[in-house]
Amino acid sequence: MTRASLAGMAALAVAFIVMAAVGVGFVLGGLSLTGAAPTATLTASPPPTATSPPTLEPTATPSPTPEPTLTPEPTPILVPAPLTGRPVTEEEAQRHVIAVMVDDHPAARPQSGFSSASVVWQAPAEGGVPRYMLLFQEEIPGNVGPIRSARSYYVSWAAEWRALYAHVGGSPQALATLQAKGSGQYVYNADQYRWGTRYFWRSGERYAPHNVYTDGKHLRRLADQLNADDGPIEPAWRFAADLPLLTRPRGGRITLTYNYNTVRYDYDRWTNTYLRRVSAEGKQHDADTGERVAPKNVVIMVVHFSPLNDGSHKGRLGADIIGSGTAWIATNGKTIKGTWKKTSTKAPTRFYDRNGEPVTLTIGQTFIEVMPSATAVSIKDGKRPLASPMPIPGTIPRPI
Repeated sequence: MTRASLAGMAALAVAFIVMAAVGVGFVLGGLSLTGAAPTATLTASPPPTATSPPTLEPTATPSPTPEPTLTPEPTPILVPAPLTGRPVTEEEAQRHVIAVMVDDHPAARPQSGFSSASVVWQAPAEGGVPRYMLLFQEEIPGNVGPIRSARSYYVSWAAEWRALYAHVGGSPQALATLQAKGSGQYVYNADQYRWGTRYFWRSGERYAPHNVYTDGKHLRRLADQLNADDGPIEPAWRFAADLPLLTRPRGGRITLTYNYNTVRYDYDRWTNTYLRRVSAEGKQHDADTGERVAPKNVVIMVVHFSPLNDGSHKGRLGADIIGSGTAWIATNGKTIKGTWKKTSTKAPTRFYDRNGEPVTLTIGQTFIEVMPSATAVSIKDGKRPLASPMPIPGTIPRPI
């Protein structure tokens, strides 16, 4: 091979190397030739930036639905009812006293309203048939009746409380008093003859005149009509709680004889009440509620009665109720002898022991029996309980 051939082949080799280098530069991103020996400079691409994960908004935790806050009912303030001493609300203690005349003819029995009455008066009327006056104060009764006519001495007892006085007509003397003093001076006159069927009605189950009735709701509305407003009432008597069972006597009986009704009270130590019986009917129950008539207190007043001689020939009676007289007061199974006193028509009737001190009644209903003679009264108290043995710890002493 000639020198010229060798030189040609060398040139071709150099050209091939240059072309290869250029190709590599294109592949590697660029080629720099400095002098005869080319030096390749590699320009690195910037590293990929790490993508941060998306920031999640915090999800609000749902708050539990709050339970409604119950506002406790305020405990009502209780005060003693003025006619019974029972604990009642202030509103109940200020209800206007309502007096209702109630029939005691045999055809009128059994009567309605006794179980709701605070005080019940019973006294003679003409013909020897006694009559009731029921006083309602803290309780609003259901049916009340049969309602009968007014008498002057009952008006005077109702005047002690300026009561709404419900009746069906009356004696001339009573009607004259009601005409003059029936707008709140003594009482508020609620005569069925005036107010008719708006507040009273006749029962189809009884025959006249023993069938006139009303109820507490109608009486309260009639009180509003006559402006017999509610308000504070000054108590006339003192009250205390029942004596403990173990101190109460066993047995005891009071018997009262009216011309057409013999009334008997049997003391019951378990309830500390006097279970009432009347004439042939026996056990007395309230016809409206079915409850047994059983007051906590029984008071007996001896009052002088005499004929009015008013020319009516009906035998109407007058009663000397302003003044004082003999009384027996039975409560907690024990009866004491004392006196009753009433100083004026509107003054309350009060009861005193033999030392002249006001008596204390047991909280609850009181029946007042007005008798024309002490000879018609029989009282027999029960036996005192024996001394109780000391109870064994953890046991309940057995009543005697």
